[in-house]
Amino acid sequence: MSELPEGVVDEAERLTRLARTVTDEDEREAYRERRHELLAEHDFRVRVRETDDTLVCHPDEWLVDGEVRPERIDDTDRAVERSLSGAGDPDDWEQVAAHNDAVVEAVAAHGTVHGANARAFADFMSNHYARPVESATEAERREFRTDYFVRNAWPTDEQRAAIEESLSLVFAEADAIDSMNE
Repeated sequence: MSELPEGVVDEAERLTRLARTVTDEDEREAYRERRHELLAEHDFRVRVRETDDTLVCHPDEWLVDGEVRPERIDDTDRAVERSLSGAGDPDDWEQVAAHNDAVVEAVAAHGTVHGANARAFADFMSNHYARPVESATEAERREFRTDYFVRNAWPTDEQRAAIEESLSLVFAEADAIDSMNE
């Protein structure tokens, strides 16, 4: 069993997802640096395995010159893996939906159109992926904009024109909520 606390793994996953959602490279790097510092406090490292889009947290001692050395792995259960794509844990759906609803409420303060767009995106992420809105990958955002939004949200012309700004507000408000909860 991993000696890495579950809360640390959750935060590493959250920071990884945030780094994927932001467009500013400095902000992206800040999330990655915070993740590195968090795991270093426990003598762990992190990498994203691209072949199956998985976050892997493993003991620092497994590395030699920046590469994992199989002969240094004493117990594979010490590593923790989290999928970064696909659905989240359906058992957490109510908690995820409540979080996403709070984001929608915050975005709605920016106007009815943004609130409606945020509601559509929150429903998409809650129901299709069982994950918080801010964890959406670029591919998932594209799927929302080009498929779900058009087919299921029945957007008005005003909503269509505002969708990019609405999604930016979703991520900004989700980040603000996450910051308040830390």
